[in-house]
Amino acid sequence: METGPPLRDIACYVLVAQRMSFSKAATELGMSQSAVSQTIARLERTLDLRLFDRSSRFVQLTEAGKMLLPHAEELLDWAQSFTAEATRLAVETGETIRLAYCPLTGTLAAQIAQWLGRRTPPINVELRPADWSSATAELGRDAVAIMTTPLPAGYSTTGRFHIPVAHLAVPAVDPLAAATRVHIGQLARRTLLMPRHRPPGSFWAQFLSRLQAEGVGFREGDEHDSWSTALDLVAARRGVLPAPAPLAEMVRRPDVVFVPFDLGMSLTYGIVWSAEHATAQTLAVVQAIQAHLRR
Repeated sequence: METGPPLRDIACYVLVAQRMSFSKAATELGMSQSAVSQTIARLERTLDLRLFDRSSRFVQLTEAGKMLLPHAEELLDWAQSFTAEATRLAVETGETIRLAYCPLTGTLAAQIAQWLGRRTPPINVELRPADWSSATAELGRDAVAIMTTPLPAGYSTTGRFHIPVAHLAVPAVDPLAAATRVHIGQLARRTLLMPRHRPPGSFWAQFLSRLQAEGVGFREGDEHDSWSTALDLVAARRGVLPAPAPLAEMVRRPDVVFVPFDLGMSLTYGIVWSAEHATAQTLAVVQAIQAHLRR
């Protein structure tokens, strides 16, 4: 099947014609001037037409070159439209993208899934509540994660945001449940509930350092893997729990009270994905999260 000259040769001809300079076209294309000359010569042989009159002092289009130029420009525009439509269809027909997220950021994750499902073309987002380790495992495939710091090494990251740890969860029968506000010194000799995963740089590692720096003695209670498990331990009078604002807003249970806590610290989250496995859907999800955070 005869396909005609390559688009790259036609694009080279159009650029030389627009700049009226082989050297300027070569600079923009990242080619040598001799390579541009060879490309134009090849195109002229293929078409059996002379497109340029050139000498050491000037370059100008022949009559044939002038007549073919608008057709070549239109052809390149159609090729660009073809590529753009193919990209759109790739997003539309691509596989479902997974969004792994800490349950505390569930509202954000749900908003992202809803918004991307309504766009044209829609992107199907599979929501995956996950702890830090599970979210990291998801990143080995085409997935995006909303994770607490420290973010895993070797991945692309952006959009850091902070959630204040502004409450202390205590048993409903605890004397502190009647307090209007507590401060860090009131944790002395208390049993504190903390997660198993407390890597350097995390909120929990910084919180422990602050307790030690301020000389607040405490006991470590049962370790936990999720906020729901931690609240069950609080209700069972196994300890108290520094709690982020969304947890206090979402949870309503008679056996746990969230008391305002003058801590002045926050959990830090970020958007994480694998550049190696990224697709158009991946970047669309990342951009959607960034847009929601800016609001």
